Amino acid sequence: MLQPRLLARIVPRPIMASCQSSPSASLIRRYSARMQTGFEPVTTSVPSPSSFAAERPQYAQDRQSTVILRTYKPRTPGVRHLKRPINDHLWKGRPFLPLTFPKKGMGKGGRNCHGRVTVRHRGGGHARRIRTVDFSRWAPGPHVVERIEYDPNRSAHIALLTEEATSTKSYIIAPDGTRAGDVVQSYRAGIPQDLLASMGGVIDPGILAAKTAHRGNCLPLHLIPVGTPVFNVGSHPKGKAVFCRSAGTYAIVDSKEEETTADGVKVVTGKYVNVRLQSGEVRRCSKDACATIGVASNPHHQYRQLGKAGRSRWLNIRPTVRGVAMNKVDHPHGGGRGKSKGNRNPTSPWGRTPSKGGFKTRRTSNVNKWVVIPRVRNHGKRRDKKGKQA
Repeated sequence: MLQPRLLARIVPRPIMASCQSSPSASLIRRYSARMQTGFEPVTTSVPSPSSFAAERPQYAQDRQSTVILRTYKPRTPGVRHLKRPINDHLWKGRPFLPLTFPKKGMGKGGRNCHGRVTVRHRGGGHARRIRTVDFSRWAPGPHVVERIEYDPNRSAHIALLTEEATSTKSYIIAPDGTRAGDVVQSYRAGIPQDLLASMGGVIDPGILAAKTAHRGNCLPLHLIPVGTPVFNVGSHPKGKAVFCRSAGTYAIVDSKEEETTADGVKVVTGKYVNVRLQSGEVRRCSKDACATIGVASNPHHQYRQLGKAGRSRWLNIRPTVRGVAMNKVDHPHGGGRGKSKGNRNPTSPWGRTPSKGGFKTRRTSNVNKWVVIPRVRNHGKRRDKKGKQA
């Protein structure tokens, strides 16, 4: 177990002076530290456009804020470049075994049911157990978060819930900031009678949002206010969540087809709700599809550094070999003298032009009717800071 240590620039000078003067301070073994990196901050709260415009002069100063990672003293070459997000709140024990099953068979090696490799660079890896995660969340009532766990099969963390009424346990994708002891609910099956009675028997969108739109709660999209960050977004009324399930991802409820009644209450009249994904794509989803309030957990996952090649092998990732390093019989770029691909355009191992270089694989005739605004595609062309092609 790697023992944490404090970084010198984090500890105040008087404390450091007292530690140097004490004889027992020199006997403490310090192996890890908290490191401040120069990456842009990852925040769970999404500012509104008006607040962002008001704070625009301070944006350059905000970009210098840091992401805290944990580094280690280079006792071995494998930990010299190792950087990990600080997740001390995770459960240290085994998972809840009744909700898991072992991952076996050809699926670990990237092979299909016929035994053919369909996904390259997969194989080996540590033994895993698949966690059965509830992406539908039809069970109503309060659920207590028992603990937050690491899931080796996904980038986000998972939360073990216990239903207060039946003591039934289930796994969900943990929202960022959720800890053990929190209470989350699902309103997908309908609004409870006590909550409806507190509003006078009539659904008031403002009061309903104030009582239900909390982090970790699952609601239909038409009950979520516009501009709210959500994750685990569904597409169909009875389907499970399909969008924004990775670490640190979220979507924004963009617009709803609403009409204002004579009483001043907004009522959703359309069948769909527009959701803006992080890629810039605006997608149309059913108004009864599910969505969870908040941001998916482990937002600093993208800043980690494995430190050595062996950690990739533990994660079931096999090495990727360049085509120019192969023989001619193995790859079109192989063979020849020196680091040359033989004056040939970049191709795949099977001779096809890669899609990023100009071989368009996007469909143009059968357009996806659920996409309102497609995401911007570069196709290998660089763009300046304003988003224009250079």
